[in-house]
Amino acid sequence: MPAQLDSVYHIARRFVLDKWGGTEAVVYNYCTQMKKNGINNHIYTTDIFCDQKEDDLEGVKIHRFSYIFPWLFLSAEAKEKLKLKGGSPLSLSMLFRLLFAKRPSVIHTHVQHRLGGIARTVAKFKKIPYVVSLHGNYLTLPQSEAKKMMSPFKGKFEWGKAFGFLLGSRKTVSGADAVICVDRNEYQKLQERYPRKKIVYFPNGVEIEKFEGKTGLSFKKQYGIKDSEKYILCLSRIDFQKNQRLLVKAFAKYSQTHPDYKLVIAGPITVEDYHKSILDDISAYGLENKVIIIPGFKPQDPMIAEAYAGADFFVLPSLHEPFGIVILEAWAAGTPVIASRLPGIEAFSTDRDNILHFESDNEHDLLSKMHHLDSPELKASLKRNASAEVLNYSWQALVEKLQNLYCELIEKKGVTK
Repeated sequence: MPAQLDSVYHIARRFVLDKWGGTEAVVYNYCTQMKKNGINNHIYTTDIFCDQKEDDLEGVKIHRFSYIFPWLFLSAEAKEKLKLKGGSPLSLSMLFRLLFAKRPSVIHTHVQHRLGGIARTVAKFKKIPYVVSLHGNYLTLPQSEAKKMMSPFKGKFEWGKAFGFLLGSRKTVSGADAVICVDRNEYQKLQERYPRKKIVYFPNGVEIEKFEGKTGLSFKKQYGIKDSEKYILCLSRIDFQKNQRLLVKAFAKYSQTHPDYKLVIAGPITVEDYHKSILDDISAYGLENKVIIIPGFKPQDPMIAEAYAGADFFVLPSLHEPFGIVILEAWAAGTPVIASRLPGIEAFSTDRDNILHFESDNEHDLLSKMHHLDSPELKASLKRNASAEVLNYSWQALVEKLQNLYCELIEKKGVTK
């Protein structure tokens, strides 16, 4: 590895273990894999959900800073919703700390808006390259979801626009030295918008060895699932984007012909109202003894791999999905997958070869695909093909590609230590 790549600063909206999502998993794996290669990584983030300002996660330094949502007259309820999802926090303390911190080789921001503007400003000040990762939702966020995310500050005065202007927040993507997309559809749209810019399609990865050789027996024992019972797993944020309500509805019918099955829904709760709606659905369908809800796992909890391994099959019913790391995790565990037919998922999976796709938000098609897995032959074929395909998505190989991109940008920028 060229000597000039010795440190990377990552910018994230939040980084806490009990609110872990896809973006946190990506940043964590980037950092831990690069650490093995002798590259220092620091994560700069807000103190949303965590008051511990300085932290260490397996040798990766985490720095948390105070923040504010810069709108007037936000209610306490609105602020809590924005912590979970949406909003564009401003952190001047992060800006000043980064301006006077030791110069890294590269800044890599995993957020746009004002925090992305901070990354852009610091990179310009220090004369180093910066990279933007788009973890979906930049050009492909459905209008219905965008409306829900904006509801907490609807009609409120946004006094933070001045800071956004000074930081060049709107130029975070257009001014980046490279833009990384995990959503192939977004990648293609950005190539059309910025034909002369370095736009890279960079899929997410999986720690394959973490999921190999598990049986799921310890998971079943811990959550009271009998040896004679089977279960369907859905592991993702509990959020309207993930559409678990559709799965509960389909499962209500599925369980009528499959009485020995349970449904396990696991993941951090990012929209409390949606969580309550799921609970109401479970009660309305009389599934209280059939559905288990687990409000998230810590990132390195061994029960994650056990949950995948013990599942009869995995379902991801999302309405919008830039990629879907959980599909790779299920594949690595040898578990058949059913997922919504969405561009981000279709980009790396093949229907009836290594996955079963169903038409997004279509209960009848989802139920039909669940019944398809009554076939042992189809299950075996999906597992065999998925196990071969997932080998292309090891974090080690993907991070090597990322490091090469960093080095290319450093060389182009003419950065010297």
